[in-house]
Amino acid sequence: MTSPTDIADLTPEWLTAILGRRVTAVTTEPVGTGQIGTVHRLRLTGDAVPEQLLAKLPAADPGVRAMLAGAYRQEVRFYTDIASTVAVRTPRCHHAEMHSDGAEFVLLLEDLAPARQGDQIAGCPVDHAHSAVANLAGLHAPRWCDETLLDIEGFTRNEPEEAETLRELYAPTTDIFFDRLGDRLTDEDRDTLRACGEVIADWLVARPERFGLVHGDYRLDNLLFGPGNTPEVTAVDWQTVNLGLPARDLAYFVTTGLDPGIRRTVEKGLVATYHQRLTELGVTEYTREDCWQDYRFAALQGPLVTVFGAAYGTASERGDTMFAAMIRRSCTAIRDLDSLSQRPAPLRSPEPGPVSGEPNRA
Repeated sequence: MTSPTDIADLTPEWLTAILGRRVTAVTTEPVGTGQIGTVHRLRLTGDAVPEQLLAKLPAADPGVRAMLAGAYRQEVRFYTDIASTVAVRTPRCHHAEMHSDGAEFVLLLEDLAPARQGDQIAGCPVDHAHSAVANLAGLHAPRWCDETLLDIEGFTRNEPEEAETLRELYAPTTDIFFDRLGDRLTDEDRDTLRACGEVIADWLVARPERFGLVHGDYRLDNLLFGPGNTPEVTAVDWQTVNLGLPARDLAYFVTTGLDPGIRRTVEKGLVATYHQRLTELGVTEYTREDCWQDYRFAALQGPLVTVFGAAYGTASERGDTMFAAMIRRSCTAIRDLDSLSQRPAPLRSPEPGPVSGEPNRA
């Protein structure tokens, strides 16, 4: 069968063949803005078929598809090769396929409505944050320092060549960011961003003794929250998943998602919740103090993702407000945590050494 690239291709006949159950009718409606792809809610009629599914498809523009093929491949590989091996909550995947080197793909995912998307600008209640970091540990712990991850196509650790490229790109990208959003920042924030640029390349490849799966954009807008004060949290949008220091996800979520006054009060408790869940899932020889120091060090993930996302993403009023809020929170956290004092060693290729934090696989 031809792989669908447009929502009109998801006919009852195609869905019947894919789901293995007769679909007699389907209606669709778009979800979201479709900046890097398209998402539609499907309402199905048929024989014992799901009432609703979400379909993710590539962007309509073939040029955009080609540019984003790598991100599309990563998300499909997550659902086909990774999701069943970790404990993080994600939507159930009913079907995944890709063609044309990833520029054409389709995902049929569980529709988690009425769960609500988080709000990156507003932040979230502290109880919700504890649920989110516990769920994050379910991504990191089962494949903690697992060398077999390198056998999966597309999953790599950051290398010195990538770090040097980042060193060259960070300063001009920061200038683009300042041109767009610099008037929303304080002088102190701008100084912090420039100081991050002085160490960001070395930071990218530092602490190679601890690595695992990293979502790469684990923030409120990419999380769905169920009802209640301690809701079930589900992570979506896996286009940026790869390998790195696990605490990068933790620091990124906490420091960009909570206003400084709240974060200062609760961050040690959030790190403790995350660490406790790691240990429950089998990670050993990784103390809470190790986790806290990794969290402090990893706070530079906020500027790294946000500056590039704002500089090269499609501009919108909400997007600009969100990126400015994330940078203000992140820069404040970097100063509060004195993250820049944990200066990484000068860039060099990592040498083999002891692995810290091996999971207990018994």
